[in-house]
Amino acid sequence: MGDRKETKKYTFTVEGETEQWYLYWLRDQINACQDAVYQVSIVAPVQQNPRSYAKTVHAKSTPYITHLCDVESNEEEHVQKFQNILSELNAVKKEKKISYALGYSNFTFELWIILHKSDCNGPLANRKHYRSRINKAFGENFESLAQYKEENNFKRCLSKLTLSDVHSAICRAKTIMERNQTDGKRVISHCNFKYYPDNPSLTIWESVAGILKDCGIV
Repeated sequence: MGDRKETKKYTFTVEGETEQWYLYWLRDQINACQDAVYQVSIVAPVQQNPRSYAKTVHAKSTPYITHLCDVESNEEEHVQKFQNILSELNAVKKEKKISYALGYSNFTFELWIILHKSDCNGPLANRKHYRSRINKAFGENFESLAQYKEENNFKRCLSKLTLSDVHSAICRAKTIMERNQTDGKRVISHCNFKYYPDNPSLTIWESVAGILKDCGIV
């Protein structure tokens, strides 16, 4: 019987259940991988106010958290919502001495999911347009994003993914961000965080890539 693997813990706060289900699926995939040098523990409460969650933990036990959220559009309401989150993340760093990283998707988390199966390079006019791309990528026929996000439906999509698909998503996301930089796309800086206001852009891949690298399965 081999030695028991050491467990590495990762803490997230997430905007919705699909992000939470994805992270727990990723945990299970890594823990089932014989090549992983560590077991993984992921804590990912649904919490749209990261500052509130930070009040429940201590910097010594939870020194680093990643918040996953969306840039839903360039409409003032959505921009303000997103920048309020950045303000909260920055406040946590100052008040609790907890390092709060940002993992965003522009437009939404659906972009990250699609990248597991296919490219999604061109800009979209509305986040609702992800539905047809999800249907094509996963061989589904969802009539709405709400239907896709139902637990059984979303987890069925997850069941069609592997760690190899996660690697592909990381590569595709990295390519998107490199292209944005090469093309000189506009960058906004707010409360010590930077992001591209135009889609597609995302940084969720960075935290996922970090976990895989830690576990030796990059």
